[in-house]
Amino acid sequence: MELNSLTAISPIDGRYRRQLQHLDDYFSEYALIKYRVLVEVEYFLFLSQKKFFPLSAATKKHLRAIAENLSLEDAMQIKKTESITNHDVKAVEYFLKTRLEEAGAEAVAVKEWIHFGLTSQDINNTAIPLLWKHAVEFEYLPGLLNLNRQLKILVKDWSGISMLARTHGQAASPTNLGKEIMVFVERIENQVELLIQVPFSAKFGGATGNFNAHHIAFPKKDWVKLGNEFVEGTLGLQRQQFTTQIEHYDNLAAHFDAIKRINTILIDFCRDVWTYISMDYFKQSIKKGEIGSSAMPHKVNPIDFENAEGNLGVANALFEHFSAKLPISRLQRDLTDSTVLRNVGVPFAHTILSLKSIEKGLDKLVLNREKIQADLENNWAVVAEAIQTVLRRENYPAPYEALKELTRGKAGITKASLHAFIDKLKITATLKKELKKISPHNYTGVSQSF
Repeated sequence: MELNSLTAISPIDGRYRRQLQHLDDYFSEYALIKYRVLVEVEYFLFLSQKKFFPLSAATKKHLRAIAENLSLEDAMQIKKTESITNHDVKAVEYFLKTRLEEAGAEAVAVKEWIHFGLTSQDINNTAIPLLWKHAVEFEYLPGLLNLNRQLKILVKDWSGISMLARTHGQAASPTNLGKEIMVFVERIENQVELLIQVPFSAKFGGATGNFNAHHIAFPKKDWVKLGNEFVEGTLGLQRQQFTTQIEHYDNLAAHFDAIKRINTILIDFCRDVWTYISMDYFKQSIKKGEIGSSAMPHKVNPIDFENAEGNLGVANALFEHFSAKLPISRLQRDLTDSTVLRNVGVPFAHTILSLKSIEKGLDKLVLNREKIQADLENNWAVVAEAIQTVLRRENYPAPYEALKELTRGKAGITKASLHAFIDKLKITATLKKELKKISPHNYTGVSQSF
């Protein structure tokens, strides 16, 4: 552990730093500066491509190198300028103009085309959606889909395991362990499908969204078309057509809500697995040297699922605030979105940490077949539903009530007592034989292909 991680305020940059430090590439101050530089450079090159000013191949190469190789020292230089300007995007503009001068007289002559006609939100509201898109596509979706693949493997491994179900915490009609895991696989897949339908949107249109400065300088240019071409063709984002100074954030809020729903599904999963562990349906493999309790040496606690549940809750609380706050801005803009957007990486990091914790927890699970089988054997009352349903088919009088009288709230219902009940029924021997074949172990419904 690095020494400075011990003094970090947030556990994201402290306790969990080693697991999450790769997210610096998207959500650190350095990353935001780098994405801003990238957008400024791409816009400058776009204007040159559209014949607003000439630019040599050497200068283009020089600019691209600045964007691609922006160092921490470069970022520190920009921050130093910001300490004077008290404006972060203007500091990026000044940095690029200075670096452009290195390319010679031709570059000096066109340096005022840097940030031409733009307001700072044309940069922020393209840089942040771009880094968010990359984080979702390169980190979140792969991580989530890897977890779902891990669950699918367990579905296949456990597809033949009959298990007592519990509704309202009480013994209920038996089910299949693989199918119960498949429930979560399907839920996650469905929500991923909804998530990927939401575009990564950007705002790009000048101080109040109307290309005022662009239009006054070049009134014959189709700036809406140019703006669309730049944002969609160059950056790979979807440009919002009618905006204030900032983007609507409606689609960003939809992303947050979609991830929040998936996180809620994962909380549900963690609590179910935790409960199965507490019921002794799963044991947990032991890692040498680890301690479960400071006082009770025997304990192997389900800490991975507990950690995941806690981190998912933190993430959801922040995503909930972000999705509720960001789409609201006074008139053409206020600054409340800015400080919120700087924290987007926090719930994202808690979410990624949770995925890692669940994967780790799943790797420790050891199926306890004996306990699962014993639970089924000790709950013969659950086949009462099966017996009364078959009797209904045969038009037997009041079958539900007969089984209710036998089983409801009664302890000690066994195979023998249930078969004795069947023997007393005024039905054919063939039907009695059919009913006696039903057991908690085979009364599991349709065996679907997972």
